[in-house]
Amino acid sequence: MSTHEVLQAAADLVAAFARNDRTAYFGAFTADASFVFYTLPQPLLSRDAYQALWDQWRRDEGFEVLSCASSNAVVSLQGDVAIFMHDVATELRMNGEQFFSQERETIVFKRQGSRTEQKQGLWLACHEHLSAMPEGLPPP
Repeated sequence: MSTHEVLQAAADLVAAFARNDRTAYFGAFTADASFVFYTLPQPLLSRDAYQALWDQWRRDEGFEVLSCASSNAVVSLQGDVAIFMHDVATELRMNGEQFFSQERETIVFKRQGSRTEQKQGLWLACHEHLSAMPEGLPPP
């Protein structure tokens, strides 16, 4: 297992989000992935729950990701699990207004398949936790 593989999986996930590629973005998560966003009143306990909310935002509020940039990435390998932490700068459009946010995010990746299977290098996200950036910190 390699830190490089996890960094690539994270980069692919962020790039899919940045270009509004719904299929690739949600394809980077396991079906039972969970999501904790400080902007929501409760966690989302499956990929389907997040996809439904994403679709609702797009339909009702014109949600669109304009850009997303990752910095200060750190990976901690824990067997078949990897913890990826980074700072993320995102620009969104909702209800015709542009919003810019600077946040800190943790994504937990889980290796798919056993070490002997062909898919051993496939890392999918199984948990995402987004936090507000502490006040007074410079942008990433």
